[in-house]
This record gives sequence, C-alpha cells and structure tokens, in this order.
Amino acid sequence: MTLNKRRSTVAPSIKRRKASKPQPKVTRLLLLNKPYDVLSQFNDEQGRKTLKDFVKVPDVYPAGRLDRDSEGLILLTNNGRLQAQIADPKFKLEKTYWVQVEGIPNPEQLSQLSQGVVLKDGITLPAQVLPIEAPELWPRNPPVRFRQNIPTAWLSISIKEGRNRQVRRMTAAVGLPTLRLVRVQIGPWCLEGLAQGQWREVDHAVLNTKAR
Repeated sequence: MTLNKRRSTVAPSIKRRKASKPQPKVTRLLLLNKPYDVLSQFNDEQGRKTLKDFVKVPDVYPAGRLDRDSEGLILLTNNGRLQAQIADPKFKLEKTYWVQVEGIPNPEQLSQLSQGVVLKDGITLPAQVLPIEAPELWPRNPPVRFRQNIPTAWLSISIKEGRNRQVRRMTAAVGLPTLRLVRVQIGPWCLEGLAQGQWREVDHAVLNTKAR
C-alpha cells in the first residue's frame, strides 16, 4: 500500500523527453538557378510562378530565400538541420551576388559598401566589394529598364548577413540603385554550369558526410 502511494507521487514528476524530428537517412541538396519573377516557395494562392514550376522533387524545401525580383542560386534540401545551417544568419554563411547598379561607383562609395552601410535596422557588417566586368548572363525577361544617358556598372558583393533585401538597400544607401541582382554563390556551392531554371543535385556521398 505504501509502495503504491510512492509510485503515484513520483510518477507525475518524471518528464518525458521531447522527441526530435527524425532526419532523413539520405540528405539531399539541390542547387537551382531561380529565374526572375519566381517566388522562392512552392505554393502561391495568386497563381504566380513558384519553385514548383522548376523542381519536381518531393520533400525538399528552400534553405533561405531569394527575392522575386532577384535571380540566381537558391538551395533546397530535405534535411532540417542542414536547412538551418544554410539559412540561419548566426552561422554567417557567405553569399556572393553580382549586382548591376545605376551609375559608376567611386572609391568612396566602394569603401562605404565594404566597411558597412547605415540602414534603418542598423549598420551592416563589413562586406567584400569588387568592381567586375559585365558577366555573360542569360537575358532577363523582362529586360532591365535603363535610363538614357546614365551609365551602369557591375559589382561583386559578398555578405554574411541575411537582412531583407539587404544588397539592394546597401547600394541604394550609397547612391547606386540596383538594376539587376544575381546570386552566384552560397558557402561552397556556386551557380556555375546552371542555365536559367535548371537545377542539379550535390553528390550524396560528399553531402551526407557533412550533414550529419
């Protein structure tokens, strides 16, 4: 009788461990060259183009976002842990963009972008900023609208943050509005060899060693 009472007193105090979501046995990572005017999600109630129009692989989800009016590399995975490591700003995974801006950057503007730009949500972290030659890219549809008699230039900008529309806001803050933005690299994964709307999968053996 006494033993039963003790059991009834102790049992409720035992806390069950929260079951974590099981990770897939085989981690998959897809690299997609997202076209302009495509949402970085799989569903849209308004009928706009989404990732579903280009990727038919089940159970993969975007790791991070890329604005509808931006183009280039977006990563998709079925592994929640890897998804967080790619998307969460605390891991500071470097992302590189090729950016066409209106105007010709001067040394002061380049220095501002590199050292940190004051935005409404605070100053940005230092970035790697380099002027580059106009890259050979696919035609954008619709084409970029240029203002007559105003020259443009291309920059390579690498950041380790994930603020909303950060690169566009940075260039605008120093007087260089962004006309076209293409993400070409996230961490070790790059866009090279992918045509607009195409995707490829990272080798399983290499990826699953890193994703455990």
